[in-house]
Amino acid sequence: MKPDLEPVRVLVVEDEHKVASALKEGLEGEGYEVVVEHTGEAALVRLKTDPFDIVLLDLLLPGRDGLEVLRTLRERGYETPVLVLTARDTLDDRVTGLDSGADDYLVKPFAFAEVVARMRALLRRGRSSGAARLGIGDLEMDLVARKVTRAGRKVELTLREFELLEYLLRYEGQVVSRGTLATDVWHETARTTSLDNVIDVHIARLRRKIDAESVVKLIQTVRGVGFTLREEEA
Repeated sequence: MKPDLEPVRVLVVEDEHKVASALKEGLEGEGYEVVVEHTGEAALVRLKTDPFDIVLLDLLLPGRDGLEVLRTLRERGYETPVLVLTARDTLDDRVTGLDSGADDYLVKPFAFAEVVARMRALLRRGRSSGAARLGIGDLEMDLVARKVTRAGRKVELTLREFELLEYLLRYEGQVVSRGTLATDVWHETARTTSLDNVIDVHIARLRRKIDAESVVKLIQTVRGVGFTLREEEA
């Protein structure tokens, strides 16, 4: 995404200089304005004086680590979205990160396109208040345990189906186009007919798993536009 007006300001907090440089170069190529800090202390000082639209935060920092930085920011009432980038990939690590105030969590090594897609999603919706659960009606999603239930019944989803449903839940009531899903869920920059077909197949499978046994249908098709998630009786 290349901002149309004022550039989006990004603070990258990463002690690995090669990773920080690669992120800075890539994001600036996308039209973002990027500042890099290599320690947690320097990041906190910078954030006191400079405004940013989003923060990319590594957890394994020298001195004050990323979790301490994150907790300090939230205690100060700083509500800018924070995307954690880290090699810590256990369930407990994800829980701790989200509970500390992270808005999203991406495990290294990661694809640059996914970083941009996650940033775009956070910038569109603003802070999620660290919520680890999403839901509508009797549909519930646990983002940490990666579990979905409908009326108490466990729904088995593939990774892509889970990501697709999460996206629809985050934009509940809004119509999202196939082009938006291609970019933000499939992380593809070019929309194609074959990809549209793949998206339609996944929507159909998700609808069968989510709505087939329920009177109230949640996944709606807006003909010629896209899809939306809202409660609607059959």
